[in-house]
Amino acid sequence: MYGILAVGVADWPVIHQISWLLGKVMNGIYNVMDGVFGIQNIGICIIIFTIIVYMLMIPLTIKQQKWSKMSSVMQPEIMKIQKKYANRRDQASMLKQQEELQTVYQKYGTSPTGGCLPMLIQMPVLFALYPVIQSIPSYVTGVRDTYMPLVNNIIATDGFQKIMEAIGSAKPIMMNPEIYDYKKADTLINVLYKFQDSTWATLADKMPHLKDVIESTSQNIGHMNMFLGINIAESPFTMLTAAITSFSIIGIILAVIIPVLAGATQFLSVKLMPQAPMDPGNPMANSMKTMNYTMPLISVFMCFTLPAGIGIYWSASAVVRSVQQLIINKHMEKIPVEEMIKENQKKAAKKREKKGTSAQEINRMATTSTRNVNQKGKSSISDAQRQEMLDKAAANAKNAKPGSLTAKANMVSRFNQGVSQEETKEEK
Repeated sequence: MYGILAVGVADWPVIHQISWLLGKVMNGIYNVMDGVFGIQNIGICIIIFTIIVYMLMIPLTIKQQKWSKMSSVMQPEIMKIQKKYANRRDQASMLKQQEELQTVYQKYGTSPTGGCLPMLIQMPVLFALYPVIQSIPSYVTGVRDTYMPLVNNIIATDGFQKIMEAIGSAKPIMMNPEIYDYKKADTLINVLYKFQDSTWATLADKMPHLKDVIESTSQNIGHMNMFLGINIAESPFTMLTAAITSFSIIGIILAVIIPVLAGATQFLSVKLMPQAPMDPGNPMANSMKTMNYTMPLISVFMCFTLPAGIGIYWSASAVVRSVQQLIINKHMEKIPVEEMIKENQKKAAKKREKKGTSAQEINRMATTSTRNVNQKGKSSISDAQRQEMLDKAAANAKNAKPGSLTAKANMVSRFNQGVSQEETKEEK
């Protein structure tokens, strides 16, 4: 199932191109490790590959963390506005709420979607990582070349397609012949890359004349896939089952170490992420809290069922993110909130200039007092300034264009005021 998903994702536009580029990076790492240090180990290459990719994404990570810190400052004011209009569902009140929220975002020089852009840029890269890790021979020529002598001999064997389809469609390969073309060498290589000890024995039984080349290929690949005593091509669940059957304590420890490490590092990474303050009564706050604890558990389950190589990547990425987060947190502590606000306001002013906003309005937004803003999220805007902004918003609403949402909201407001006046006359 995961193999089908990985292949499907690898064929998506943009994802395919990014996977190709990341595959070149992985191939370069393998060639350097092999040519310079004489090390042919896929597990080590995966760790180095993960470190390099996440190092390249540091600027996006810092940008996202800046938005998170700014969000923690804005959140008290946003929550106050949301509580103010919590029980008001009429259109006029909803528009008023949006205007007040927009005033807060303008004051801090940010927007509600400010933290989404870095994430949207990172997501294609993260999606593109999985096909590379899942199908190493498709991207690393050194690993592919190790399989080619055996693949050429298999293709030269009469009836090889039916034999390989029968092996490939069963566990642990699970590559459906209706989706994969078993006539192609690339498909056979991907099938062989998922082989485990029992699968190699099955192939030798089906093709006894290739026993020698099968044995030499399995030994070479086993050497490449072995990492700290773990075969990264096998799933920890399969290793655990075999260890329990043979009563091997060491085998059990080796089987569970990657999933447990993946869950622990994922939990640490989540804990180090700065969290914006939220109302405990807010359902979203409860959902976020639940996800913080369920995601590490999901990581443990997934790493048990997927090849150990995926678990190594998962653990390595969580460790790298945790180290990055510690460094970024230290860096962010040295940046005053007021300085961040001024920087945001300058950037926002430039954007508004391009859109044609008046210089007077830009100056008013950029010079909004922020000297009382601190990391606890206290508002720096006075009641008088807030009222002035609200009065201005109301004046703009009165001059709304006919047919606009604001004009319709004014009609509703005037109707409600008329009803209220009639009720007052009746009471008198």
